[in-house]
Amino acid sequence: MKDVLMETWAELTAEGAPFAWSETEVRGMTMRTFDAAPPNMRLLWEMSAGHGDASYLVYEDETYTYNEAHAIVRSLAGVLHDDHGVRAGDRVAIAMRNFPEWVFSYWAISSLGAAVVGMNAWWTSREMSFGLNDSRPKVLICDDERLERVTSELAELREAGSMHVISVRTDRELPDDASRWEDVVDPANAPEALPAAEIDPDDDMCIFYTSGTTGFPKGAQLTHRGCIHNLLHMAFAMTAADMAGAKLLAAAGEAPAAGDAAAAPAPPTIMVPTPLFHVTANNCVLHPGTAVGGTVVLLRKWDPARALELIERERVTNFTGVPTMSREMLMHPDWETRDTSSLESLGGGGAALQPDLVEKIDNAGENVKPSTGYGLTETHGIVTAIAAAFFTAEPASAGPIMPTFQHKVLDEDGNEVGPGGFGELVVQGPAVVKGYLNRPDATEESMPEGWFRTGDIVTVDEHGFVFIVDRAKDMVIRGGENIYCSEVESAIYEHPDVAECAVFGLEDERLGEKVAVAIYRTPDSTMDEAGLSAHLTDRIAKFKHPEAVFFVSEPLPQNANGKFVKRQLRESLA
Repeated sequence: MKDVLMETWAELTAEGAPFAWSETEVRGMTMRTFDAAPPNMRLLWEMSAGHGDASYLVYEDETYTYNEAHAIVRSLAGVLHDDHGVRAGDRVAIAMRNFPEWVFSYWAISSLGAAVVGMNAWWTSREMSFGLNDSRPKVLICDDERLERVTSELAELREAGSMHVISVRTDRELPDDASRWEDVVDPANAPEALPAAEIDPDDDMCIFYTSGTTGFPKGAQLTHRGCIHNLLHMAFAMTAADMAGAKLLAAAGEAPAAGDAAAAPAPPTIMVPTPLFHVTANNCVLHPGTAVGGTVVLLRKWDPARALELIERERVTNFTGVPTMSREMLMHPDWETRDTSSLESLGGGGAALQPDLVEKIDNAGENVKPSTGYGLTETHGIVTAIAAAFFTAEPASAGPIMPTFQHKVLDEDGNEVGPGGFGELVVQGPAVVKGYLNRPDATEESMPEGWFRTGDIVTVDEHGFVFIVDRAKDMVIRGGENIYCSEVESAIYEHPDVAECAVFGLEDERLGEKVAVAIYRTPDSTMDEAGLSAHLTDRIAKFKHPEAVFFVSEPLPQNANGKFVKRQLRESLA
């Protein structure tokens, strides 16, 4: 099966093929770049106008067509350009929930060649002040909650540099030098075209802040070239999987009828359950959804019951979130009563899908298939991808590395290891970010000579399939033995009474560290520590068993992107 997939990859990337690549000089380094890559993301947005009156955005009871969205974007772009002097190379910050205005602002800003500063909507006033001081935007576009948090900081921020505020969905009294969205954005009288802009492929497209374990976060500089290549990587992965899957069906005598194969697929309806200030939602859902004329369904906040309701109402075909969200939907009582038959793909990224979840998704419905992509903010999105039958055949794998990435697996001494060896994954390519804003020291530390150190411990097999073992910093070292938290979590999740679990290390006087786990059980569960130990006996070695087990009464704490906050668990439970 792997051979068929990799043969298909070779066909798609051969000279003259749709995803052929060549070596190109990029920022002083030789990189692989797709021959067919357009120069910037403004072209993607302009091409989407061809989808006309097709539905583009759905938020609660609001629906916007592509035509309506383009009028709004042209109007806002004119305001930013004419009234506030926003030009290529400037920055404009967005701080809000997943409102439609986030999407409109994003395309207006990037079409001017300015960089979108995607501010974490969970940030406190102090963190927002840091982000605005660090990025120095000409304009801040924010909703009511974020306006309330930043109002006390505005005077100081304005002393440091001019910054106009455009408020979204607020009735509160506005601070000086602020305006309401509805007073300045007038789609009925929008210009016929976007303001002219010269955009280089390596200009900043976004500044997305990475969450750090200490200190303030770092602003990763995502480029137009990087966003384009992530988009093409996603298209490539889907095309390769479809073609290879068709070959497998043909070999088994189950090829679809010619008429079915020739029919153009309907545009997808994709749900966005994670925040748009992260690459999972923005680069891996909004970008491809826009490119193919799909409908993008926004959630105000994550709620599995509401998500299932909207999947039924909007006939959602693709759900791309973090694994916790897929698990919560499958375990929710409404899964049995809601019509989810429209779903074709369920999965996402941000964390590994445990093998048991891959199986659960594969068995969840007649048409739904599991999918995942592994990547980081610093790679503009996916580094690997895997889906459908290839994923169910290799549920522990994150899939092969995308074509324009070059990679190494380095051991603790910096030596490159071959197939089957374990080490840190290091990648280079056009989808690696330019660097960290105002942080040349952090850029050099994380990206020496342009090679990005992912911080993930992996092994790569002879076919190029990547298996994520753990985060290097999330590994527990017990008496000199490396214990990978993800392996222990996968074994624990096989117990039917486990709704959520997170494994982490605690200090131990004798062994240095010991394995701990926090478990949120399913309703009516009777599992205790002895039952957990018995469950793990034949699954993982005894030294990997948790020595500290915490059964918690509430779901585990998550960050804005749906990942469990192990640091908080460690501090509160220890």
